[in-house]
Amino acid sequence: MARTPNGNPWVAVRPDEDIAVLARTVSTAHRSFVDSGRSSVAGRPDASPVRPVVFDSWLRSRSRGIDPDGIDESGDMGARELDEYRDSHPMALIRPVVRKLLVEDAADTGLLVAISDAAGRLLWVEGDRVAKDRALAMNFVEGADWSEERVGTNAPGTALAVDHCVQIFGAEHFSRNVHDWSCSAAPVHDPMSGQILGAIDITGGPRVAVPEVLALVRATVAAAESELRLHLLNSPRLLGAAPPRLAVLGSERPTLVRDGERIPLSRRHAEILLLLADHPEGLSSDQLAILLDESELDSVTIRAEMSRLRKVFGAEGLGSRPYRLLTELSSDVDEVRRSLEQGDAAGALTVYRGPVLPGSVAPGIEDIRAQLRGRMQAALLRAGDRTLLARWTATVEGREDASAWAAYLSSLDPDSPMYAQVGARIALLDGQLSR
Repeated sequence: MARTPNGNPWVAVRPDEDIAVLARTVSTAHRSFVDSGRSSVAGRPDASPVRPVVFDSWLRSRSRGIDPDGIDESGDMGARELDEYRDSHPMALIRPVVRKLLVEDAADTGLLVAISDAAGRLLWVEGDRVAKDRALAMNFVEGADWSEERVGTNAPGTALAVDHCVQIFGAEHFSRNVHDWSCSAAPVHDPMSGQILGAIDITGGPRVAVPEVLALVRATVAAAESELRLHLLNSPRLLGAAPPRLAVLGSERPTLVRDGERIPLSRRHAEILLLLADHPEGLSSDQLAILLDESELDSVTIRAEMSRLRKVFGAEGLGSRPYRLLTELSSDVDEVRRSLEQGDAAGALTVYRGPVLPGSVAPGIEDIRAQLRGRMQAALLRAGDRTLLARWTATVEGREDASAWAAYLSSLDPDSPMYAQVGARIALLDGQLSR
């Protein structure tokens, strides 16, 4: 039975669906996917009973070598460390709102309400006492890492991975240990910078996967973000009120996030802002022209482009003679660099959603792109972490990275199912290089 393409793809159980039939269908599809090792469920992805958001997450989960029958508690945070961490976390500011809207009515309902950080770590898990005890069996506990990278497809982890609200029903979870549960989750954003702060999740039985519950979670997130905005207005330093942020990694359109507003940028404007951020001393029109175009743009064209950019970025934020930034500007490129400088390859890879402005042929941008990719690759090879290498080789840039594939292979147990698959991929790459 193929799921119809109509309707909200983020909703797991549609009003006209029989939950028992859906449960059997999805369970069969999961068993076929996990046990057969095929990259499709029913011969063709478009004939699959699994929603695309779930199927894509299954592919990511398998590529990362996640064991669908295992429970990984290695990343759990101890009680004392967790108390210190969550008390100072911005998500603590919205906990009263979440408790009032969701937790207070969760007693004796079989439901759990969880608040996570941006990396998928569960900060608080509250609600029905019996359900909380049952959840111990799958390690759904405060301090546990429920990122998609750690446990595979699940609502809070996948919502953070795709930056969108989502429901996961029963066997849609990659881990078989979670197949008795369903969940609805949505990410929470900093209302000023737009950055993800964490996620809010409701976990329980099959009824958690109906549209009304997802609407409830989304409404709670909206209320939580409004609460955060009020906190910021009264005390801007609570979240460390962020400067404007430039997002240029990956294939999505470059964006400037300022005061909670997402402003789409042209590629040229994104190039200029990134180059100015990389040259705080400023650039003359001639220098900027060379970095933007090998054939050297003329100064008239540069002046016209800067005039247009001032209307988008704000005239008070851009200086001239030389062209320079007059206000702080953060970027996802800076975040990756900072994580790499701190030796945090996992954090860097989480932010690194793809190459810097992949369509740009500006010489200055090509240099930044190559340098960041080289540092990213070197950090991953140095770390030698199987999970990180699996994530990297699943990306556009990592797919053809022979060195990373070799390191990934050496990190695997020769008896594991992934060993043969990775070996086959290396053989394919070797064959392509030898042509």
